[in-house]
Amino acid sequence: MAQIVLSLMRGLARAPILPGWARTTLDSTYTDAQTTPIPASDRRRPHSPSFPAVPSFMLSAHHLRCSRGDRTLFADLSLSLAPGRWLQVGGINGAGKTTLLRTLVGLNPPDDGEVRWNDTPIRAAGEDFRRACLYLGHHAAVKDELSPVENLRQACAIDGVALDDAQAGDALRRIGLRGRGHLPTSVLSAGQKRRVLLARLLVRPATLWVLDEPFAALDTDAVALMGELIGAHLAQGGLAILTSHQPAPLPAGEFVGLAA
Repeated sequence: MAQIVLSLMRGLARAPILPGWARTTLDSTYTDAQTTPIPASDRRRPHSPSFPAVPSFMLSAHHLRCSRGDRTLFADLSLSLAPGRWLQVGGINGAGKTTLLRTLVGLNPPDDGEVRWNDTPIRAAGEDFRRACLYLGHHAAVKDELSPVENLRQACAIDGVALDDAQAGDALRRIGLRGRGHLPTSVLSAGQKRRVLLARLLVRPATLWVLDEPFAALDTDAVALMGELIGAHLAQGGLAILTSHQPAPLPAGEFVGLAA
């Protein structure tokens, strides 16, 4: 049975995002050397959609137990996340990090326990919770036969968000894909495809961001940008949950460690 460590890393949850925090050195296997550097003129701060400030909701999980086959991944896991706070889920490969994230957003029903949104079980919250939550999985989840603009517009349409070509193109430029919006996605590198997915953070309003390995395949410039995006989201009262095998360029948050 997995052992679960829940700790609170106390710090300034809403401290300003300083440029030095984003200087993360990545393993070369995650470096996307083909990605166009983001021009200084496009690095306006905060890098956040022009949406109204998010409302004050809270996510909580109560005595969760999840298993894979006959193996229990974690049990009696409880946590809560207040507005303006973020949570990192850590652990070795196969420990159940993605399972926990999918459980928290309602994609993977737990064997025991429940997840609540604003003290309402997420099943009962229904469409209100689905609108408030944006989940981006570990895989890029983009269609190679479509362009980045088409991929972004299609993803927004599924979420009920109207987006035209100009708005999609602007989001892609801000995420570091200037001049690549109308190319076939199939010609992009792994890091560039990841940026297409992450561009949804700029155009799809959501209170809760749940991000599975958001820094994977990104170069240091894109990691810095992601830190700014998440930091601005938290400063507006949003919530974020993420997994990562590398330090996140963010102020102190909370941590759940899953160990086999």
